[in-house]
Amino acid sequence: MSIVPSLSLKQARRLALAAQGFTLRRPSGEFQRRHLRAMLERLGVLQIDSVNALVRSHYLPLFSRLGAYPQGLLEEAAWSGGRHRRLFEYWGHEASLLPLELYPLMRWRMRRASEGRGIYRQLARFGREQQPVIRRVLDAVRDQGALGAGALSTREERAGPWWDWSAEKHALEWLFAAGEVTVAGRRGFERLYDLPGRVLPASMFDAPELDEPEAQRRLLLHSARALGVGTEKDLRDYFRLDPADSKARLAELVEAGELVAVQVQGWQASAYCVADPVIPRKVHASALLSPFDSLVWERARTERLFDFRYRLEIYTPQHKRIYGYYVLPFLFGDRLVARVDLRAQRTASQLVVHAVHEEEQGMAEEGWSALALQLREMAGWLGLERVTVHCRRASGIRLKALLGAP
Repeated sequence: MSIVPSLSLKQARRLALAAQGFTLRRPSGEFQRRHLRAMLERLGVLQIDSVNALVRSHYLPLFSRLGAYPQGLLEEAAWSGGRHRRLFEYWGHEASLLPLELYPLMRWRMRRASEGRGIYRQLARFGREQQPVIRRVLDAVRDQGALGAGALSTREERAGPWWDWSAEKHALEWLFAAGEVTVAGRRGFERLYDLPGRVLPASMFDAPELDEPEAQRRLLLHSARALGVGTEKDLRDYFRLDPADSKARLAELVEAGELVAVQVQGWQASAYCVADPVIPRKVHASALLSPFDSLVWERARTERLFDFRYRLEIYTPQHKRIYGYYVLPFLFGDRLVARVDLRAQRTASQLVVHAVHEEEQGMAEEGWSALALQLREMAGWLGLERVTVHCRRASGIRLKALLGAP
């Protein structure tokens, strides 16, 4: 019987941070598309969320790792119609932007969706009962090109069981899940749908389709490389695989030697990583993290790795919030050392710090200086003129002094 290798918690943290791109040197000089492309390929998924208290969440993970990159380059990679398109939208980890190379790995999920599996029950029911509407909407997209749900809605068809969404919106969402349409671009935050063949490269469709087990193995392997180390549940969560599929494919990857089981200090469940992982001796990271960043989106793993209990309080009544409305963890070194409640007030051209909360272990002077630098850099990246601190706690007073902020 082989001995299962072990990792200390510190080794696991550093391995995870390296895998997520926090040990790479930030680009110096002019920012290039290749910098963006390499990080997108490493992460494999950017979660999309509609909350715009600071900036839409899919922009933040790249800022956290690369610094003040031009946001237009991400928009070009995601929604341009030219040769620089590198991403597509689909259900990866929730609604996500994914590298084009992963499109063939999602075809099985699209097939399942067309059969009413792996999607919301209401949407599956709509797919069974409303095929005439679905066919009409698909014909409209085919004939007219990229369309939003608003352009298709008819007042008469809003009555009935689909009042919250129009029948056309349901049809588009079903077609999107089934891979019959894809997102060609966005108008504001509204999706514009078109046929995949008119949006994505022909190579996405010319290659032979992978069978489900092979596609799932490749997704799990990508999860392991992107996370560095994780339990079966952690790896499964990255691309939201089903437990039965994940467990079967993980066993196959271990049997093939592509992944190895490891024991992480303090973790009850077995973990997995690639064979012979390279663990950095030290991590010199400094970053504010989106609540939907792939480093922290699996809250149980975040607690196991960093001893950092993190919950988003947007939907918590104000008087019950502990840390604030839109709180970003602050990574310094290999620890999450603080939480910062931030808001972009665009009309006043200011980045507002509503609250700063140190973790129990405290934050050294270098950490405070790094946080002030990150806030200044973020304000500039967002096109805001200044950072304003509204936090009256001792931590807020300290940060205000470092920033020279009002």
